[in-house]
Amino acid sequence: MRNLFNLVMRIVSSLIGLLMIAMGGVWMLQGLNLAFKVGFMVGDPHWVVYGAILALVGAAQVVWSNTRQG
Repeated sequence: MRNLFNLVMRIVSSLIGLLMIAMGGVWMLQGLNLAFKVGFMVGDPHWVVYGAILALVGAAQVVWSNTRQG
């Protein structure tokens, strides 16, 4: 049962990390005024930085969840 729990949590953790990477990419594209040109984030360079940070944290989440001992 423990191995099944670890597998499920590893998959969930990886999916959360991938979602964070995708959200960070959208934030960066909006901050650079390249896509999704609706909203308060458009053309604001702060969102490029926030998106890059979120994408890096998401990448770290994916790496951590797939390399940890369990």
